[in-house]
Amino acid sequence: MLLFFISLYLLLNIAVGAWAARRVHSAQDFVLAGRRLPLALAASVTFATWFGSETIMGAPAKFVEGGIPAVIEEPFGAALCLFLVGLLVARPLYRLNLTTFSDYFRIRFGRSAELLSALLVIPSYFSWIAAQFIAIGIVLKVVTGIDQAYGVIISAAIVMVYTLLGGMWSISVTDFLHNAVIVVALVIVAVPLWQELGGWEAIQQRTAGKPQFWRFAPEWSFHGVVEYVAAWITIGLGSMPQQDVFQRVMSAKSESVAVRSSFIASGLYLTVAMIPLFIGLAAQFLHPDLPMATDQDRQLLIPNMVLQHGNLALQILFFGAVTSAILSVSSGAILAPAAVFGENVVKFLKPDLSDKSLLLTIRLAVVVITASCVWMSLARDVSIFDLVGESSAFSLVSLFVPLLAGIYWRRATLMGCLASMAGGLLVWVVCLLLDTQTLPPMIWGLLASITAMLVGSLVTNVMSLRDVRR
Repeated sequence: MLLFFISLYLLLNIAVGAWAARRVHSAQDFVLAGRRLPLALAASVTFATWFGSETIMGAPAKFVEGGIPAVIEEPFGAALCLFLVGLLVARPLYRLNLTTFSDYFRIRFGRSAELLSALLVIPSYFSWIAAQFIAIGIVLKVVTGIDQAYGVIISAAIVMVYTLLGGMWSISVTDFLHNAVIVVALVIVAVPLWQELGGWEAIQQRTAGKPQFWRFAPEWSFHGVVEYVAAWITIGLGSMPQQDVFQRVMSAKSESVAVRSSFIASGLYLTVAMIPLFIGLAAQFLHPDLPMATDQDRQLLIPNMVLQHGNLALQILFFGAVTSAILSVSSGAILAPAAVFGENVVKFLKPDLSDKSLLLTIRLAVVVITASCVWMSLARDVSIFDLVGESSAFSLVSLFVPLLAGIYWRRATLMGCLASMAGGLLVWVVCLLLDTQTLPPMIWGLLASITAMLVGSLVTNVMSLRDVRR
């Protein structure tokens, strides 16, 4: 019975995609929903950017072990990112009427910056998408007993089909429905657990043996502060220059709606994302029989609790909510690199590409990217939480500095932009290989990106000044 309802829910997503396909007449309709989303849909689709496997399964697994210090990156860093997008990025980028994030680099710096940014944006999504596929494969394995690999393939095919059909239109409508299911399901699961635990005082008593569990401030040592800052900026800054955030915010019907939807989504994320953390902690306290030995066991903590201790109605609602969340994130994450590939790589090489051919190219890219991420999710044995962090770190060291410098520093130049992208990424990769301990590789990469932007831009400005004087 449970499998029947989950299957029905998945098929409903395809039906929504088929309905939304009727509204797709151009590449911009497919990528940005025609820039016509009202505030409710815009806020909903922006909130759903990351509310997926890492929030419902990955973060609770970290939280039950390490408390607040272990989840600064997600959900707190994610909420910070959405707030900063509304504060710093949404308004200036919306005015430019862009289709993709890399379009900005073409307008601000030139075509070579557009191409390099696109080549960096595309691979940064593979870890993110793979994390979602792994999560839904795990869920289907728990619910049905089928092999995780088959669960990954089936779910990826469903996400691919409804993304192919309606693009951002289908994502927007399904996200709105998904979010309603998610919030209702999480509240229904959480309220009885809160009552059974005995409220906040009982939770504090049960965690009294872990004095650092509720610590929000950093550990006041060099390494403690560095790790704390790194946790905040991995998603908090690293996800600002990503296409999935861009396309969701830019789908709003006006500049003010784009800004307000980012702020609303940030607030929703910070509040709703606390519920899975509590549910995971309550499951650990109330059901010590649940397996907790490995990281994968902890990722399955909430699904196992619902499956073993919840009634059928609760199981249908909860697993529908989990499926909802993961589908929401997966669809937008697949569309993002596909749009960049079509708009900023293929169109870069073929400037006279028709809109119809561009739309076909993006849809073909959706298929290829989905297949690549399925392979990646089956080939790598990495936790969901780590895969998400890896994706954000990639864009932090290569794209964050050029984005902010381009908007707010008039002296930023093409040379500085290219040096910042390439230098930050190169230093990050080298530090990963060397396993640097003094500072995390991500911090070294970010510092290199900042330095390269400053040096490259200042050198260009000095050379231009000399040419003028001659």
